[in-house]
Amino acid sequence: MQEKMKLVVASGNAHKLREIVEIFTDFKVCSQKEMGFDEDVEETGVTFADNALIKARAACKALGCMALADDSGLCVDALDGAPGVFSARYCGHHGTDQENRAVLMKNMQGKTNRNAHFTSAIAIVYPDGRELIAEGHTYGKILESETGDGGFGYDCLFFSDDLQKSFGEATAEEKNGVSHRFRALQAMLKKWRETEA
Repeated sequence: MQEKMKLVVASGNAHKLREIVEIFTDFKVCSQKEMGFDEDVEETGVTFADNALIKARAACKALGCMALADDSGLCVDALDGAPGVFSARYCGHHGTDQENRAVLMKNMQGKTNRNAHFTSAIAIVYPDGRELIAEGHTYGKILESETGDGGFGYDCLFFSDDLQKSFGEATAEEKNGVSHRFRALQAMLKKWRETEA
């Protein structure tokens, strides 16, 4: 039996890792930490794709094998796409979920357009220099108040068009089935298979 190709994930997030393992069944998936690379790479990109590539390139270069990274965040129409790439540090520093949500709620006061979406960009970088990018989106609206206590980040403020409830009220299975990362990973897997065919 052919040995599975190794894919290093440039993240220490166990939840992300599990999601990737479930979708990328053709690969032996492991985290960069397992492989001995634990550097905190500075995300200086202006788009999600930029940041995903920065992280994937660093892991690929350090470990000499194919690396996958993602970058994702919330984009709110009435705020010209903010918080965007600053989703994790919207309060001015790498803040808690609560601090970031408080800034979002403040900035949304009086806004009638509540439309928003989550975006995820996935990058795969090969040791030979090839690079693949795929994106996924999930659409909804920003709620007036926090609803549900599941999920993390902005989930309890995001009403999902697909689920007709907030991500904070959704089960992990429900959310994962329509999430931006799930869709980006599916798109990436399709792209990778086409590249390798």
